[in-house]
Amino acid sequence: MKVLSVVGARPQFVKLAPIAWQLARRGHEHLIVHTGQHYDHLLSQSFFDELSLPPPDVNLEAGSGGQAEQTSRILAALDPVLARERPDWVLTYGDTNSTLAGTLAAAARELPIAHLEAGLRSFDRTMPEERNRIVADHLAALLLAPTTVAMDNLAAEGLTTRSLLVGDLMVDTLRVISDQWAAPGGERPSPSFTGHRGRYLLATIHRQATTDDPDRLGAVVAALAACPKHVRLLVHPRLAARARQFGIALSGGSLRASDPLPYRSMIAALAGADGLITDSGGLQKEALVLGVPCSTLRAETEWPETLQGGWNVLVTDPGELPTAVARPRPAGEPPTPFGDGEAAVRIIDVLASRAHDAPHAQYTIGCGRAAAAEVRT
Repeated sequence: MKVLSVVGARPQFVKLAPIAWQLARRGHEHLIVHTGQHYDHLLSQSFFDELSLPPPDVNLEAGSGGQAEQTSRILAALDPVLARERPDWVLTYGDTNSTLAGTLAAAARELPIAHLEAGLRSFDRTMPEERNRIVADHLAALLLAPTTVAMDNLAAEGLTTRSLLVGDLMVDTLRVISDQWAAPGGERPSPSFTGHRGRYLLATIHRQATTDDPDRLGAVVAALAACPKHVRLLVHPRLAARARQFGIALSGGSLRASDPLPYRSMIAALAGADGLITDSGGLQKEALVLGVPCSTLRAETEWPETLQGGWNVLVTDPGELPTAVARPRPAGEPPTPFGDGEAAVRIIDVLASRAHDAPHAQYTIGCGRAAAAEVRT
């Protein structure tokens, strides 16, 4: 079986890792196409190094830009790669511009697409990510969903016969990292923060809805600075650029800015934090898995499972953030809606069993709920 993965951003590298490990273990051919959407070392190459991923077979070097500009560059560069390779499966991951471009390019070449992390919905189509994931789900031949909520979303859109519940790939990666830390001789890295070394909240801000509005960004930064505990803000390149543009200082009061962290250090920093403040999707989920309370600076989330028991709360008014982060930690253990850490095993099983079911140009999937039950977590 020949598989081609289209990736380009931090969360996709984390999801790619267990897929790449399983494909290599089973001797399948795997081509990795890096779109270059994230090109900063700490958001790109460090993930390949730390997760023992092979170097990309192709780097499209698309760089940054608006959605239309970036997507069009990826499309133009990816098309000849797909025409040359003609893989049995094109894998797209999540909801980035790389996902959108990979989906459109593969569909134009009539190649079968499997969308990993299918079925997420925030129900806010002003978000580029929401538009991307809807297009990806409706064009893919196989929809690999992480949760029962995602399966329900796909069913509501008439996509049940192409949908399979497999679990969440980020749990696979987290479990491997945790097992390595727990093994004899293993050690969890300490966050490389400077200055204050006591208890802290971890924060990340990167979505356009926050960073590109100077009033919104200023209010969020002021709220972070007013939090009752020290806040470590990991500064995404987009945030750094907008803060410079708007003249907003990213340190002051309780707030201290830090560079982004490599993956293992990032997970260690999250595991050691008293709480997470973010507008990211994936980090909400990682916080729940690690049992870290989360405050999400958005009006909605594509991961409603994280809201169970108060482990995650949505904060629409930045002024309410200091109160939100001061809430007591939920009692007991967090829920476990994202599977058992074996999503990649199920995914490769399904891909291999269906790789040659039909000619590429007429590829369809017929696997209603009965088939889906076979691969449930």
